[in-house]
Amino acid sequence: MFTMTPCDAGCGKTALSGSNTCAIHSADPRREAARITESILKSKTVKDLSAGYLHFEDTDFSGRSFFGCGFFRAGFSRCLFTNALIRMSFFDFSVFTDCDFSKCDIQFVSFAGARILNCTFEESELVHVNYCGTEIEDSTFNRSNLYNSRFINAGIKVSDFIDCNIKKAFFIKSRREGVSFKASNTAEAVFDMGE
Repeated sequence: MFTMTPCDAGCGKTALSGSNTCAIHSADPRREAARITESILKSKTVKDLSAGYLHFEDTDFSGRSFFGCGFFRAGFSRCLFTNALIRMSFFDFSVFTDCDFSKCDIQFVSFAGARILNCTFEESELVHVNYCGTEIEDSTFNRSNLYNSRFINAGIKVSDFIDCNIKKAFFIKSRREGVSFKASNTAEAVFDMGE
């Protein structure tokens, strides 16, 4: 798991990997994002990375494996994660716009409080994933395995979960508008506390 080294500025946030400060107190956050992107792209396996509050644009992270990484409050625009493997990593309160997570293997990962806009998670393994409090809009999860994932208190708009395994997936207190669960096993999901 990534080291929680405190920022030298004393703000209480975690310092970026390879730096003494967090992205907010960095002299040049864009340069830090470029440095960390270059580091990720040099290797197929990324472990223990701390990259919170950075913004990544138009980057292809496809086929990479991420283990124990922290991307708290990061931003991702037009990024590809196709065929990525992600384990025990944190994307809490991050924003994803026009990103592709299709054919991913994502397990024990947290997207809590994130915003997911116009993204695809199609044909993916999304097992034990935390989407609690996440705002999801214009996104697709079709033909994915969402076994035991959590969408508690999530807001989901105009999104598809067609032909998905949602066994033991929790949608308690979620707000759903224009959502399709066609051909998914909804009887095995939990939509309210009485189930």
